[in-house]
Amino acid sequence: MAALFSRIKGMLFLLFLPCFCSAQPAPPLLHFSNFLDPSNMVYLRWDHDEQELMTFELQVHTTGWVAFGFSPYGELPGSDIVIGGVFPNGSIYFSVS
Repeated sequence: MAALFSRIKGMLFLLFLPCFCSAQPAPPLLHFSNFLDPSNMVYLRWDHDEQELMTFELQVHTTGWVAFGFSPYGELPGSDIVIGGVFPNGSIYFSVS
């Protein structure tokens, strides 16, 4: 996992929320996956291509929003964070910090 974090810096990250529209294409085939919590409520899938572009899919049981971050040392200071969710009207939002 440490090797993964060392390669993450400077890469473009894509985060996919579950598809809420039937017109959306099927999600990409992602070869790696893991539950991130002991209750199996946060499920992460990921993969990378030949150019080392990484694709992530995060499935979370939530009340409408989720935050996902990367850090070279596993701490909040200096991490890259994506916050996304669904408004009550069904529209999706993302914020990157």
